Amino acid sequence: MGSTILEIKLSPADLHNEEALRRAVLRQGSLAPADVGEIHVERRSVDARGRPVFRLRVSILPPGEERSPETPYSSLFKDVSDAPEVVIIGCGPAGMFAALELIELGLRPIIIERGKDVQARRRSLRAIQQFGEVDPNSNYCFGEGGAGTYSDGKLYTRSLKRGNYLKALHLLAEHGAQPDILIDAHPHIGSNKLPKVVANMRQSILDYGGDIRFGHRLIELERTKEDIQALIITNEAGEDYRLTASAYIFATGHSARDVYHLLHRHDIRMEAKPFALGVRIEHPQALIDKIQYRQEQREENLPASSYKLVTQVKDRGVFSFCMCPGGLVVPASTAPGEIVVNGMSLSRRDSPYANSGTVVAVELEDLKPFAKHGVFAGLEFQRSVEQTMFQASDGSQRAPAARLTDFANGRVSSSLPETSYIPGLISSPMHELLPSSIYSRLQQGVKDFSRKMKGYFTEEANVIGTESRTSSPIRIPRNRETFQHPDLNNLYPCGEGAGYAGGILSAAMDGQNVAQAVFKCVVR
Repeated sequence: MGSTILEIKLSPADLHNEEALRRAVLRQGSLAPADVGEIHVERRSVDARGRPVFRLRVSILPPGEERSPETPYSSLFKDVSDAPEVVIIGCGPAGMFAALELIELGLRPIIIERGKDVQARRRSLRAIQQFGEVDPNSNYCFGEGGAGTYSDGKLYTRSLKRGNYLKALHLLAEHGAQPDILIDAHPHIGSNKLPKVVANMRQSILDYGGDIRFGHRLIELERTKEDIQALIITNEAGEDYRLTASAYIFATGHSARDVYHLLHRHDIRMEAKPFALGVRIEHPQALIDKIQYRQEQREENLPASSYKLVTQVKDRGVFSFCMCPGGLVVPASTAPGEIVVNGMSLSRRDSPYANSGTVVAVELEDLKPFAKHGVFAGLEFQRSVEQTMFQASDGSQRAPAARLTDFANGRVSSSLPETSYIPGLISSPMHELLPSSIYSRLQQGVKDFSRKMKGYFTEEANVIGTESRTSSPIRIPRNRETFQHPDLNNLYPCGEGAGYAGGILSAAMDGQNVAQAVFKCVVR
């Protein structure tokens, strides 16, 4: 007979009630009680347009029938101890998923990661949070798992056609992520859970013959006109060595500025790409819940509510980005002398704060003062704002901030609301610290947002600078079919740092795609 697919609704109180689930199925009227066996939830989302409810897509099997077990993707991994080697620069999601895909295809990945493993990385995060000490090789951006490991683990992406979205999700679940990520419309893992998942993925890579070298950094390369001949790597002891392989995947993330400069020194083509820059805005989570759910207190089983806002100001997009319900604002600087902030959430999203990047598209006209830097104009624009924010602070990682109402009115706040940002905030003239083209659009943008989301515009919210690492301002070009750099046959730009992804899942899928392209080239 096969399964029947139905769309049903459940109240938040009934979300985990199996009898309520069965009653909701029967209320649809298409199945008799005798025809309803196992009910499996395929998809789940919150609908808050009226009284909040959960919308579920379910498959119903007849009594006595069972779902066929799925074959784990990890069961396809091969021992690659003696296989041709592929070097991957970067152990973020692009690099790790590329490595797992190579193992499935029968090639041996060697991952070079400048940062620490995910456990040791915690000490680097504590140093920047508690003492304002920035390790340029191990921080919220660099280290095992990449930037996403300690910034919520959001898995939502619009890039479903770019690769095997479900495979990426299943691999995360097979390595310890909660199974809910397979059904939630906006899945996330949480920064308290993701380190274990990342560590399990590392173990899979090692168990099947791959190699991961933490504290090793790319410092030089050797090339001919058509190929990379070797990479020069330095380890934590300052010892350099030469590394050769069949192919080289560069999955360095959006903040590895030294790698861009290395490529430039060797006349390896790069190009400027659009990006965005702005601030991170933090509200009380209870206020966002009240606005979105229209309830004085959020019902049990409803998740901390989120929002997505966008407007146009002076022909530019102003939009919320990387929204973290029940989250924390964290310091994401990758070098001393700069202030960069990001957001994260734990798996339960139970912080009393909600935060979101709120940014403005950066166009070429903003970069005219930096034109002398050529392809690095956007990068230098980023850096200048980050350094301006640091200079306005007190030499620590305390971040410049203003109340949202004061920010919109061009005032310095006499006091600031409580914050989740552990280094602390310092009341500052944000309207002067941000470039005028950015500030003027944010100023109008947050007022527009208040018309779309009544209650958003409040003195209870902090505006914190600066949200500058939304994406890389540089793209490393590649062939659309082969994924190879147009000038170097064995260089494969990959992931967010190369300009081809914008989050954990899109980076993971890009890593898988690049690995498949490498396989076709190496085995031909």
